[in-house]
Amino acid sequence: MHKRDSFRISLSLALALIFLLAGDAWSGVRAWTGDNITAAAIGSTIADFKLSDTSGKEQRLSSLKGKNGTALIFISTQCPVVRDYMERISKLAADYKERGVNVVAINSNASETMDDVKAHAAANNLSFPVLKDKDNKVADQLGAQRTPEVFFLDASNKLVYHGRIDNHRNVSLVISNDLRDAIEATLAGKPVVKTEANAFGCTIKRAS
Repeated sequence: MHKRDSFRISLSLALALIFLLAGDAWSGVRAWTGDNITAAAIGSTIADFKLSDTSGKEQRLSSLKGKNGTALIFISTQCPVVRDYMERISKLAADYKERGVNVVAINSNASETMDDVKAHAAANNLSFPVLKDKDNKVADQLGAQRTPEVFFLDASNKLVYHGRIDNHRNVSLVISNDLRDAIEATLAGKPVVKTEANAFGCTIKRAS
């Protein structure tokens, strides 16, 4: 056997061992690939749901929704892409609150506890509700796969936009404010031109 072939075999075995160990380390949670889940369809009405907020109080979508729209944003306490977006999310919530659009954050990661979610909200001075989606029921209901990922609903809870917040995690490279454009169109009583834009970030770690 040539040395090169021997090296390739050794490398393959090493990689297989790494993946096996990684699987053991992540037992109990799974990263959703999207193969067995379908996102809520644009134009569909999102059913009411209830989740606990960081104070432990049970909240319903019907009580948190804005009179002119609601941005449901799936976030994570650990995802570096979410970290890059936190300031933008907070600004968006502040900009639109007086215009009747509410931001509601949802954490569906099974690997992150309620204490993690509470500490993350406090560290980032979040002024909008942050809900813990235990057993990722709402993530499954909407078909959320990543953080950050947005589902923007109009006043009647109809889904009018789904996807990314904007086109780049580096704010200096943003040229397409997809979520803001969808909100502005909805507030103006106009149809959303771009109803979907692929979300990017970290996969939601679902309960097995």
